[in-house]
Amino acid sequence: MKKRLTISAMAKMKAEGMPISVLTAYDYPAAKLAEEAEVDVILVGDSLGNVVLGYDTTIPVTLEDMIHHARAVARGAQHTFIVTDMPFMTYGVTIEHTLTNAARIMQQAQVQAVKLEGGAEITAHVKALVDAGIPVMGHIGLTPQAVHQLSGYKVQGKLEKDAKKLLDDALALQEAGAFAIVLELVTEQLASYISERLEIPTIGIGAGRGCDGQVLVYHDILQYASPHVSKRFVKSYADVGTTIRDAISQYVQDVKSRQFPAEEHAFQGEAGTLDSLYGHGSASAQSKGANNS
Repeated sequence: MKKRLTISAMAKMKAEGMPISVLTAYDYPAAKLAEEAEVDVILVGDSLGNVVLGYDTTIPVTLEDMIHHARAVARGAQHTFIVTDMPFMTYGVTIEHTLTNAARIMQQAQVQAVKLEGGAEITAHVKALVDAGIPVMGHIGLTPQAVHQLSGYKVQGKLEKDAKKLLDDALALQEAGAFAIVLELVTEQLASYISERLEIPTIGIGAGRGCDGQVLVYHDILQYASPHVSKRFVKSYADVGTTIRDAISQYVQDVKSRQFPAEEHAFQGEAGTLDSLYGHGSASAQSKGANNS
């Protein structure tokens, strides 16, 4: 049986140069498959807004949405370290507000950690969570909850001043007690440098080859979307969307052409069981029904 990874084990993996695999999951079957595939960490990301709930951004995702999906994931991956995103405006307002919402996630979803987007400006909240016994994963670079403020989905850290801020943010989050940091859409050179400077693991998404681990979205690596949109930083491993669509199309055709259900899909009663309902000739009616199937 797989043994759940611990925070200290992740730190050891970084020290030994062993990459950490992270994948999103949003429901029981996806989590179960991810665990069977021996993913190190599952992230219940607020990206569920984009890939599951049909929103254009992560901003409409609520705390209740995250708890609902995280509970399903926790049931499906009982031996995997699970991190759950704190959605937009559920943290960073007051420390009490942050603690209350994080506690709800930990207690009701039964996960192992929460993830917060932001840098030095949220370190007081990160420290308060860690002091309260709630493990925190940080997230800097492209932070989807601030997509409007960042003027869209753009690579971060290209300019010297931006690179310095990201480094300062990473160091501040580490000092506040974060056990790992996601670097999203950050230049490879900067992500590598930040990874070298930090004692805690970095998990890259669109941040190149120098991070201590990688995270991708379940639906992206499986092309589980319609239409599927390719991303430069994503490697796809299957075309599940096409397979599902083709299977549904075949089902519809079989129903329309009466190819389904066939005889092997039907349950037959014993001869004469409908005589009392339909009278003489019911047995032949039953036989006719069976032949038509």
